[in-house]
Parts: sequence; structure tokens; C-alpha cells
Amino acid sequence: MTDSFASRPPNVLTIAGSDPCGGAGIQADLKAFSALGAYGTSVITALTAQNTRGVTGVHPVPASFIAEQLETLLDDVAIDAVKIGMVASRDVAETIRSILTRHRPRWIVLDPVMVAKSGDILVDDAGLHAVRDILVPLADVITPNLPEAAVLLDTRTPDSPDAMEALLPSLLALGARHVLLKGGHLRSGERCPDLLAGPDGTHWLDGPRIATDNLHGTGCSLSSAIAACLAHDDAVPSAVARAKQWLSEALEASTRLDVGRGHGPVHHFHAWW
Repeated sequence: MTDSFASRPPNVLTIAGSDPCGGAGIQADLKAFSALGAYGTSVITALTAQNTRGVTGVHPVPASFIAEQLETLLDDVAIDAVKIGMVASRDVAETIRSILTRHRPRWIVLDPVMVAKSGDILVDDAGLHAVRDILVPLADVITPNLPEAAVLLDTRTPDSPDAMEALLPSLLALGARHVLLKGGHLRSGERCPDLLAGPDGTHWLDGPRIATDNLHGTGCSLSSAIAACLAHDDAVPSAVARAKQWLSEALEASTRLDVGRGHGPVHHFHAWW
């Protein structure tokens, strides 16, 4: 990574839903961008009523207004990288693809947000298919966890490192250049193995399993951290490794926060306060 504070901070865009408690979605994305030296911009795809214990409501933003947000922003601000999160319908997915194809940033990271940490389903079947068929082929990097990968491929959730590796050819066949398959759901042992695959081959990115229940927004935060690191001219493997290290430190420091009575957020600004 270049010295992010010695030159112009890159501009990074998140296209995602809003989280009132600040641990996931747009709010987590903007914190991750800022923590990693990028200027954050946002386009909101949905409003949610949620806290650290669950989601009680989702109010999608009409595709026409998402288009207006995107067109207005991109007409004025040069965007170096985009993170795409919650997409609730095919119309929204097609809108995003059309506009980002015309205003193509250097990097697009897709976090296929489908299920909250609480287990609440955030998108319907049409939204699930839209993510797979329309947005995955647009992405330079996708970051599914094991249940999300199973949904994308309509198969069983992998339950071992070997099963994770076996899923990679099918995930890459969906069209993204790189797949980061996150192994946190294996829930076995003291390590948390993630698997990165792309044109340069397959790499295991191993890290310690952090003993904490403060897991709210970890997927959002990691994908946003990857986008921020890519915007600083990192290659994909080094960007993913740096983002994963940052998230591990944010998880370790999460006990400094006192937010909610369920799955709390990570500490995005652990290096600052």
C-alpha cells in the first residue's frame, strides 16, 4: 500500500443498506473506509429497523431513486473503488450494473448480503438471484461466507476446508475475478481459515479465531476494508490480507465498546481511540 496520508486519499463508494445501530451496512462501511485512509461516499439501497439483537423491518429504496443517487454522485465525484452490499431486488441490481458499467471504477467488491448475524433474512428469492446473476459477474472480488456461498450455488453449506476448496470452481464460474470464501462458520479449532481464489491461484489466509460475540457487521466491515485497500493501489491478495488483519484487530478491541445487548459491533477505530 502507498502512504495513504502522503497523497490524495482515494474516494470509495458504498452501495448498501442503512443500520441504525451503526455496526453494519452503510455506517460500518464508512467507518472502515475512514479507518483505512479513504474518503467514504454512500448510496443507500434500503432502510432497516435493526439493533444488535435482530432486524424488525426492511424498507427498500425505489430503484429510480437509487439511480438518481448514483448518477448525481458519479457526475461529480471520481470514485476509485466501490463496495456493494445489500441489494433487495432485481430492478436495483440491474440499475447498479447499468450505471457502474458506464461509470466503471477501477475496483468493485461485492459482499452478497443475504442473512443478518441474528439469522434474519434480509432479501427475498428474487434478490438472491439478482445478486448471483447480475452483480457477481460485475465484481472484481466477492466475499461470501459459507452459508452465502451455499445459497449462491444452491448447495449444502461447506463444513470443512476440503469442502470449501471443492466449492471454488463453481463460485468462480459465476463470473467474479476473485472469490474470498470466508471460513468463520466452520466453528472448529482456534484458527479462522479464509480461502482466496483468482487468476493467480488459490491462497489460504489463516488467522486466529477471536473469542467474542461482537460479530455484528463483520462481513460489511471486511468487504469495505478490502475496497479501501484496493483503492490505495494494493493488489487483491495484499489488500485482502491487510483488510483481514485490520478486522482481526477490530474484533480483539471490540470489548472496549458498549453498544447494545446482542451481537455488538467491531471497533473500527481501534488504532485511533
